[in-house]
Amino acid sequence: MSTSSIEKTVDLKVSKLADNIIGSDIIKLAAEVNEKIKKGEKVFNLTIGDFNPKVFPIPAQLKRNIINAYEDDQTNYPAADGMPELREAVSNLLKQRGGLDYSKDEIVIAGGARPVIYSIFRTLIDEGDTIVFPVPSWNNNHYTILNSAKSVILETKAENKFMPTAADIKPHIGVANIIALCSPLNPTGTTFKKKDLEEICDLILTENTKRNAENRKPVYLMYDQIYWALTLGETEHYSPVALRPEMKNYTLFVDGISKSLAATGVRVGWSMGPKKVIDKMKNLLTHIGAWAPKAEQLAAASYLSDLNLYDTDLKEMRTKIHDRLVGFYNGFKTLQSEGFKVDAIAPEAAIYLTVQIALHGQKTPEGVELKTTKDVTKYILDEAHVALVPFYAFGASPDSSWYRLSVGTCKLEDVDAVIGNLRAALGKLIK
Repeated sequence: MSTSSIEKTVDLKVSKLADNIIGSDIIKLAAEVNEKIKKGEKVFNLTIGDFNPKVFPIPAQLKRNIINAYEDDQTNYPAADGMPELREAVSNLLKQRGGLDYSKDEIVIAGGARPVIYSIFRTLIDEGDTIVFPVPSWNNNHYTILNSAKSVILETKAENKFMPTAADIKPHIGVANIIALCSPLNPTGTTFKKKDLEEICDLILTENTKRNAENRKPVYLMYDQIYWALTLGETEHYSPVALRPEMKNYTLFVDGISKSLAATGVRVGWSMGPKKVIDKMKNLLTHIGAWAPKAEQLAAASYLSDLNLYDTDLKEMRTKIHDRLVGFYNGFKTLQSEGFKVDAIAPEAAIYLTVQIALHGQKTPEGVELKTTKDVTKYILDEAHVALVPFYAFGASPDSSWYRLSVGTCKLEDVDAVIGNLRAALGKLIK
């Protein structure tokens, strides 16, 4: 009897957590896209929050450093909280380029941003605690489930560039244990304005003054700034701790080189925050084993020791991203001026453009009505050969007509081709 036959005769029970956790909608869409590519179709895949290394390679010196570290046999366990050289280099980077003063003992290194986020939640959240987060946002819903927490979901608005405000958070501040924010925001590529972030910080500080007097657990801010080095044009990145130094007691950062240096597969991320919390996160990560590889840590430490080289590489990275995002933004605005029901929000940071494709109610040339966002997404994929991620994949309403467009795998010459394909597909629809 085959293994599959045996499994069919047994009711294989799993944990409630495993039963309730769901896969990524982005991965499901990517599978559909890959199936088309396997069949020989030309698809412009603008879904993935990653980079094509042939288009966006990691910095040459970082690559050499990694090779040198492996040739030097740096392949055993790293220090539990991260190699001291890297924590020192990160401390200096944050101070010199981010205006943040964190010692190496207030920093923990991990294998990218994901284990950092998980360990923050796990360290601060008890079962039944409440996490407040806006949508669209990346994976907060899944991390909430993984930690047996409750969620308060704030649906943000296009007129505020999908960034949450203090007014959105205020009704829920009394029950919040973590407020999870991200700027620059994945999936929108938009950022907090100084006044808006200051108001959120003041809200948290006022609430914690009450809680401290009552000897209650504070409300913490998880601040994901993994894209902070990729601000574009005149956009300025703001940090809660730089704006309100008292927030240092309550803020846990998510950071790393994964996005700023196109180094998603290098797996070097970090968090900084109050030493007591960072120490607990270190203990947790030790048992999970979610360390960044030692060779990559030492390579990153050496690379970040030369911030002039870092600045030069970052400038080139920003330029390449800027050219693609602005090209797509102008293209969507041109389509809008031609009467098509599309729109875009001007890019501010990261590798993403927020675009709108509002085709609900229109009909295909065959007379099939596009009733849902899934229908619209499929039509754009089938007819324009363009793959985008709808905001419902980031927790927004299933009826939302907004999408994330990612340029990390996009060649510059593809921009005009994508806009041309969209124009042709949109032009076929029956209003």
